[in-house]
Amino acid sequence: MKSTPKARSAARLASVQALYQREMEGTQLIPLLDEFHQHRLGREIEDDQYNDADQPFFDDLVRGTASRMEEIDALIQAKLADGWTVKRLDKTMLQILRSGTYELLARQDIPKATAISEYVDVAHAFFDAREAKFVNGVLDAVAKDVRD
Repeated sequence: MKSTPKARSAARLASVQALYQREMEGTQLIPLLDEFHQHRLGREIEDDQYNDADQPFFDDLVRGTASRMEEIDALIQAKLADGWTVKRLDKTMLQILRSGTYELLARQDIPKATAISEYVDVAHAFFDAREAKFVNGVLDAVAKDVRD
């Protein structure tokens, strides 16, 4: 499947969902990816039609984020206000920040403004404008550290 902006957006949202499931249930990576490939990406679930996702991009986001979790959490932690820790963040919020940080860190082929904007959109799917602005602020600060 050719990668389109919509397919990449769907992959980003799915990566956040997969990382959340992994965090909450401790699902191993290979069965988790397989579950998403077989049953989620591009499927209809409970009357919701999920967009076709760029599967290689989805796989890279999930695998890459999982493999670099400590480095990613340290980058996020450095941008949080005093008294806040990664562990204190809402679990969905944390996965949005993790996936976004991985993309900024490892996917130099994607413009930083695009990556940040996409994860702000993902945040809007779960949260109010205030939290979406928080995602924007943290990822923008991370981008200043990991991009030129």
